[in-house]
Amino acid sequence: MTPFMAEMIGTMLLILLGDGVVANVLLNDTKGNNGGLIAITTAWGLAVYVGVVVAGPYSGAHLNPAVTIGLAIAGKFAWALVPGYIAAQMLGAFMGAFLVWLMYYDHFQRTNAPGSILAVFCTGPAIRNYVSNIVSEVIGAFVLVFTVFYISGAQITPSKTPIGLGSVGALPVALLVWVIGLSLGGTTGYAINPARDLGPRIVHFLVPIKNKGTSDWAYAWIPVIGPIVGAALAAVLYLNLHI
Repeated sequence: MTPFMAEMIGTMLLILLGDGVVANVLLNDTKGNNGGLIAITTAWGLAVYVGVVVAGPYSGAHLNPAVTIGLAIAGKFAWALVPGYIAAQMLGAFMGAFLVWLMYYDHFQRTNAPGSILAVFCTGPAIRNYVSNIVSEVIGAFVLVFTVFYISGAQITPSKTPIGLGSVGALPVALLVWVIGLSLGGTTGYAINPARDLGPRIVHFLVPIKNKGTSDWAYAWIPVIGPIVGAALAAVLYLNLHI
């Protein structure tokens, strides 16, 4: 279990369970159909818990390019490791979304709403206004990364594991993601993670699904750029508060 494998598998589990709950709630004829926002936000928080439990001891469990970049900006993670971590996260997100497609294949075929099908894989705005949409993603990711700094003290002892969500502990970071979803998720679906959105969006584009519609590439840059900007702002503020 190398750091690359840990990030890949941890992110795969995160997306399998996170996109999985959206499929269970939104697709036709599932056991969880119409389960609602509480079911989705709760399961996403617990999905983070699972990913952190698996990856934390080996990679620090970033599971999110925005977290990786934010920690690097703050000087808590080596820039040389950033590309490999992001590649692992993107690959894991792609794999997790592909497994969701396999798992719910029959239900995808019975769902006639392209918007619901796309929502299983990636986020979208409740009201399409790119300025306010990206502000929402910036704020959500800022809260995530800034809080991680303060819960963890940005270190893991005594194992010297690379810094990440794992330094927060699996349960606290799950609660953090849960409250972000409940409080800030109503505008854009709180991607707060470029890999979580882009990897599954690519899967949606590639796999055959009846009535799937477009992959909304015009919006795809917002859940990538917004979380990175939010993480960078969190890191800069953290550094300035600790001069």
